[in-house]
Amino acid sequence: MKRGHVITALIAVLLVGALSWVASVTEWEEVTVPMPPRGEALVNPFYATQRYAEALGARATWDRLLTVPSTDAVIVLSSWHWTLGVTRREQLERWVEAGGRLMVDDTLSGGEEEFARWSGIARKPYGDDEDDEDDDETDTGSTFEFQLSEKDRNCRVFEERPYDTVPGDDGTGPAPTHVVCGVHGSHLTTSKPVVWAVRDVAGMQAVRVRVGRGSVTVINAAPFRMRELFKGDHGWLFAAATQLRPNDEVHFLSEREHPSLLALMWTHGAPVVLLSLVLVGLALWRGGVRFGPLAAPEPAARRSLAEQIRGTGQFALRHGRGVALLSASVRALEEAAERRVRGYARLPGMERASALARLTGLNRKALATAIHQSEHASTQDLRRTIALLETARRQTLVRTGSEGGLRPPGQR
Repeated sequence: MKRGHVITALIAVLLVGALSWVASVTEWEEVTVPMPPRGEALVNPFYATQRYAEALGARATWDRLLTVPSTDAVIVLSSWHWTLGVTRREQLERWVEAGGRLMVDDTLSGGEEEFARWSGIARKPYGDDEDDEDDDETDTGSTFEFQLSEKDRNCRVFEERPYDTVPGDDGTGPAPTHVVCGVHGSHLTTSKPVVWAVRDVAGMQAVRVRVGRGSVTVINAAPFRMRELFKGDHGWLFAAATQLRPNDEVHFLSEREHPSLLALMWTHGAPVVLLSLVLVGLALWRGGVRFGPLAAPEPAARRSLAEQIRGTGQFALRHGRGVALLSASVRALEEAAERRVRGYARLPGMERASALARLTGLNRKALATAIHQSEHASTQDLRRTIALLETARRQTLVRTGSEGGLRPPGQR
């Protein structure tokens, strides 16, 4: 066996051994990777939560402009500036006080003091309790500790406390627990009686209080945007926080995904937009180029032969100073003279003029000058010359050819 064959065989054995070892220590598992959002899910941050609410029997919409619904509906605020507009803030407050259900997540910005003063709910960082009496009372007997979810280390287990729905519940007995994700380093406090809350030993992370005939629910997280609904027990949290019932109307509001300028113009000033478009259309119609004349054209009359001849002559006189027209007049006169005067073509120049003068009665010298008119003569002279030549031609043709022709001088 050759040395090269031995080396090749050894390399093959080593490769097979390496591949066998890699296969023995490798484990293959199928991993489900979520597909990227498409269509409406790509632009609507509440798409999943809307579909979830509809599956529970409610009617959900994504309203990027505030339109106050009926008092039986639910409004979910996310990425909303509370004091950006005084009018809309007062509309929301009156709607809640009339019986509406408002739910707010931790993306509420601006006017936190105004919101806390109206709703009674405020957000405080850990360690800044200021000896809140309500929290001290409800914390008594709480023995559970922070727990990490297996899905997400940012998730924790919280207790649910429906204070006004469980008779005799003083916040010290056992309560259902749920996993909530995305809670930040703060907790919620309230100066009003708590209707419902989700809490741990650090404090409340979701709380509901009554405001007038309605209610305000605040969650210290943003669990209902994009794919957050699929984490922890956020589906349960949405139904509990909104007090969702069949046939409810749920309106999601967010300023981060704001409408276009054209949409705002149409929403707030549709009559003005329509009137402006009508005025612009009328202005364009009045100043635009029309497809036809203002009046119907008169029927075209048939042009006479004389008008055609005069028009052609004027055109030839205007373009080329009438030189071509002069040459044509001379040729026409000579052709007519050849038919009337025998041997006209062989006559000298002055004898031709004499023969034409006897035949037409015109001045011999004028005819000679017209026949030999210079091309550089003025336009007025050309007109007179052409008129004289045309008169001579017509006089030459007065007699018909049957009467015989004139003989040149010296012939019998």
